[in-house]
Amino acid sequence: MRITTFDVQKGFQTPFIFASKGVGYAGVFILFCLNCYYNVILSWIVFYLFASMTSTLPWNTCDNWWNTVNCRDFSNGSTANNSFSHMPDPVNEYWERRVLGLSPGIDTVGTVRWELALCLLLTWVIVFLCIFQGIRASSKILYFTAPSPLILMFILLIRTAMLDGASMGMVYYLKPDWTHLASVEVWSDAGTQIFFSYSISLGTLTALGSFNDFNHNSVRDTGIFAILNTCVSFLAGCIIFTTLGFMAKSSGVPISEVAEAGPGLAFIAYPKALSTMPLSPLWSVLFFLILLLLGLDSQFVGVEGFVTAAVDMFPDVLAVRRNRVLFTAATCILCYFVGLLMVTNGGIYVFQLFDYYVGSRIILVVAFFECFVIGFIFGARKFGLHLKNMYSMNFYYLPMVAYCIIAPLFSLTLFILSVIVYGKLTYKKTSGIYEYPGYATAFGWLLASCSVVFIPLVAVHRLVRAKGNFSERLRNLCKPNIPQAPDFNYTANKSRTSFSSDSTLATL
Repeated sequence: MRITTFDVQKGFQTPFIFASKGVGYAGVFILFCLNCYYNVILSWIVFYLFASMTSTLPWNTCDNWWNTVNCRDFSNGSTANNSFSHMPDPVNEYWERRVLGLSPGIDTVGTVRWELALCLLLTWVIVFLCIFQGIRASSKILYFTAPSPLILMFILLIRTAMLDGASMGMVYYLKPDWTHLASVEVWSDAGTQIFFSYSISLGTLTALGSFNDFNHNSVRDTGIFAILNTCVSFLAGCIIFTTLGFMAKSSGVPISEVAEAGPGLAFIAYPKALSTMPLSPLWSVLFFLILLLLGLDSQFVGVEGFVTAAVDMFPDVLAVRRNRVLFTAATCILCYFVGLLMVTNGGIYVFQLFDYYVGSRIILVVAFFECFVIGFIFGARKFGLHLKNMYSMNFYYLPMVAYCIIAPLFSLTLFILSVIVYGKLTYKKTSGIYEYPGYATAFGWLLASCSVVFIPLVAVHRLVRAKGNFSERLRNLCKPNIPQAPDFNYTANKSRTSFSSDSTLATL
């Protein structure tokens, strides 16, 4: 699947099957939604980063103006042998009352949190300044933002490994619990996370792959990426669970009660652990700086992928350098204003709604149709011949097995599993479990279906506008818009040279 996302656009700059153009629209729509809400996470990170630049972390005590009379200071051991998370302690109250200004529910949006709005604006300004000049400038920035978090992560790992209870956390992390393999939810969550982690079917790799030379070895890049992604994920897991082990031992509760899911891990559980370490402000700054750099890397690629897709759709207008810069600015501004809804008092509810319905199972549907188009409409064998022409290596029956059997069955099975384990969206806070109202759930499904609906709508629209009888229209729409035999004099990427001849960003 990842090789496909690199190679389809690299080889074919125009839609090579007109009936499948809606699949690309679906991926771009999902990518736009991700860009809108992903930067909200970065705004929270920036807020915590600035708040950490002090002699005493503000979430370390209960004597601040945002704390309630029920706040219990864990630094004096008052939380020992109690539930470690979602109690009125200083960390939870800082997150809910100081950062979010949390409202009772999604129907009470409230006002914009101006501090978060400024943090969100700062992140979008950084993103724009780093990508508006195109791939060449972005790739140079990535030489710093890509390796720097790894160095900082190793420093943080050394520190957390020295904590009391770190070994207990590592045992919990590395010792498998085979009973969980029978859980459908585990397989669904793991599969969905793989798709999201590898940026499959989001359009980013397809767009960035178009900047590579025709004979660029994307197979090698795919292997390198898979290894690096796995290693970085493992490293992050080691840092997290050594810290969770320390938290569990110091509080006298099981690790399962310490662990948080979603934003709670980064903004509740980890700050809680950092506040108990010596030189806690230093380690807090280091931790949130790592998150910021990693998040900016992802956002650079996400916005660049969306802009590149738009340039490919409207090359006569957006391929002009000035117009491309203006469109990039307009994209950042639009995403900023959408994101403002998520930095209100009820913004976390809106954020979770986007994340739950747009950033998970719907990606699997797009992936299935990508495999179907490559494997059955275009033809897996024919696609393999084109790969052979690009890489000068024979893939034999691998494309047919991968695109006709393994990949479509894998993505379809994961989608079915995700539907089976689907549960009503809730949000856990100190006052209890908040259940989303019916209209919010309906809006979430509507938001999710907006992406998938592009697939049949575009196909029907093309079919209606095509000439000839029905069978001729259908045949022409499913006919590949490229030579039947792979014989290319590659010129498609010449349109990219005005922005860059550097493929570093596509590789990263």
